[in-house]
Amino acid sequence: MPSAETTPTFRDDLVKLIPAMRAFARSLTNNAADTDDLVQDAIVRAWSHAEQFTPGTNLRAWLFTILRNRYYSVAKHQQREVGDPDGVHTARLTIGPSQDWGIASRELKAALMKLPVEQREALVLVGGVGASYEEAAEICGCALGTIKSRVNRGRARLADIMGMDPGDTGLGTPTGLGTSSAWDTRPVSSH
Repeated sequence: MPSAETTPTFRDDLVKLIPAMRAFARSLTNNAADTDDLVQDAIVRAWSHAEQFTPGTNLRAWLFTILRNRYYSVAKHQQREVGDPDGVHTARLTIGPSQDWGIASRELKAALMKLPVEQREALVLVGGVGASYEEAAEICGCALGTIKSRVNRGRARLADIMGMDPGDTGLGTPTGLGTSSAWDTRPVSSH
């Protein structure tokens, strides 16, 4: 029996999930370089342990769990490192966006980073990546009701942080943040 690693389906499905993995990783790291490193590390780990994946099961949940676990492992090690936690130095090195969408994106990212990590994870998985509540619960390793509660509290807190009425922001539906990555820094085409 061929391993999952050697099948074109595994490879193709993994490649299709990279944008969603990147969006989720970006919500955790809030740094493009760390995002890319985290996604690459998760892909390498998934590929090297492909024989542990059971074909026919939820590849998305398996990959997101690897990514999430890797994030926590890296975060634990980084607690001992000295960095730029407030982003003061980084902010001086960047050029501010000249378009409204860039400002809104930065405000959304800043507001998301103020949420507790559990609420941010749940909100990004359900609202940003488009995962079902069931998938999000599986990825986060908690009960379905817990994910629903985290998403609800996260939406309410996000609206509060951004000074918005939750009923008018689009944050009241599971896909309110859309499926595009709000953390993607690439310019939007005007075409």
